[in-house]
Amino acid sequence: FFNGAVYQMSAVRALENGLGMTPPPAIRALRRLLYCGEWIESHALHVFMLHAPDFLGYDSAMAMAVDHKDLVERGLKMKKAGNALIECLGGRAIHPISIRVGGFTTTPRASALNALRDDLANALQDAIDTVAWAAALKFPDFDQSYTFVCLDHDQYPLEWGDAIHVSGSGSFPVAEFFDHAQETHVAHSTALQSHLRTGQTYLCGPMARLNHHHERLHPTARAALAKSGLSLPVHNPYQSIVVRAVELVHALAEALDLIDAYTQPEAAFSDYTPRAATACGATEAPRGLLVHRYQMGEDGLIKAANIVPPTSQNQAQIEADLVSVAPQLMALAHNDATHLCEQLIRAYDPCISCATHFLKLNIENADAPS
Repeated sequence: FFNGAVYQMSAVRALENGLGMTPPPAIRALRRLLYCGEWIESHALHVFMLHAPDFLGYDSAMAMAVDHKDLVERGLKMKKAGNALIECLGGRAIHPISIRVGGFTTTPRASALNALRDDLANALQDAIDTVAWAAALKFPDFDQSYTFVCLDHDQYPLEWGDAIHVSGSGSFPVAEFFDHAQETHVAHSTALQSHLRTGQTYLCGPMARLNHHHERLHPTARAALAKSGLSLPVHNPYQSIVVRAVELVHALAEALDLIDAYTQPEAAFSDYTPRAATACGATEAPRGLLVHRYQMGEDGLIKAANIVPPTSQNQAQIEADLVSVAPQLMALAHNDATHLCEQLIRAYDPCISCATHFLKLNIENADAPS
């Protein structure tokens, strides 16, 4: 499988669907706990290290730490708490090794999870404070009309969902994803771009999840959201830093609940018999919907695979947003225009190579004399 927990989990979900397997409730609860850890460390990294410098006027988190040491340390502590949770469940914090079809290779003792509780509880209070801090930031005026796409579930979606919701269009089974969406090559990029088959670009990730599932947030997260004053639905991508902070509260609060309710399962995994099948599964990575589809042979080997990550699904929408923001750029100094575009791209929390401070902006004025 792939190295990241979210890619491993999406692969496992797909294969289990193809094998006709449904993990028992205790294993599903552990997988939600693993995903809580993934969301905590990923959202903390993005909020404090990648996006906060944009709002506070710094080129990097290192530069920001000179004047905002407490803020950076808060983010690092929260990320450390998430990493510790992943390590406890996955065997190591980076590239976990315990995830497998049917469950885990091994499950932790309750005492090992309880040992993490104090740090997670402290991180929860930090996350609540972070929502208030983020909500007080100054956001560019940039409300957009989006089609939102996310997993549909009776809980706030993490590692599980049998349907995908499209705002304004209802839901369809995960197995039908490729009937409703398609990836295409574009001439100006080596990255694939996703559209609905109606031709619409769409947005997946925290804004999609919150707008569709806000009533399913953990009560602690709902309270933080209400106190923040953030208006729903959210249509300004620059405000996604607040949305991620709310999801941090949710992930930490749910993690504590899952630890408190935990009893080590008698069996770490369920056995299975390989069979030929088309297997499709999806989870909600921190960045958004992550879809895997495999063609399995009778021998259990993978004959074909298709993986659609959230960054590629959002790519076309990012470019559409940049087109929409373009009229504002002409009135700005070049550095300010570059910053506004970078800040917008980072609002999507794209893969790490796209989330750094990188943009070279060339503005061509058609009205300028030749």
